[in-house]
Amino acid sequence: MSPVESLGTRQVYANQWMTVREDDVRRADGSAGIYGVVDKPDYALIIPLDGDRLMLVEQYRYPLGERRWEFPQGTAPDRADSPPEELAARELREETGLRAGAITRIGGLDCAPGMSSQRGHVFLATDLTEGPHEREPEEQDMRCAWFPRTDFETMVRAGTITDAQSLAAYALLLLTEAQRR
Repeated sequence: MSPVESLGTRQVYANQWMTVREDDVRRADGSAGIYGVVDKPDYALIIPLDGDRLMLVEQYRYPLGERRWEFPQGTAPDRADSPPEELAARELREETGLRAGAITRIGGLDCAPGMSSQRGHVFLATDLTEGPHEREPEEQDMRCAWFPRTDFETMVRAGTITDAQSLAAYALLLLTEAQRR
């Protein structure tokens, strides 16, 4: 049984990418409270791996006011019922132009479980071929590049790569590789 009982919900804001709602709740001790929740469709993050190289994308992240390097990732609100593997292949193609001969699920992530219902699916893409990217209008300033893993790890230590999902996905990759050995 949940330690929190939902008493009602109201939508505060919505657009095609997200909904913000406020839920009235009763806690286990009987006291009243509220939860603000951001509902977003699940996302896919895909790690393009070619030997010892990782492909990253860099783009301007408006809420931060800065450009950031990260693994290709995204949602498709208009196709929220699509299988995560399809979303991963689509994000890879859109953002990098890469097509994967093999896409393997290596884990899942909860984006920000204290405030959001969004969940992520992490995939490894191998047997890659290059082609033209198919970026959406929001991605027009995006660029992509290959990085040796040592450079990726240096960028993490230097604070150049700070995207929590990319860092967690890389940890899943390391655990997956260790398990295979």
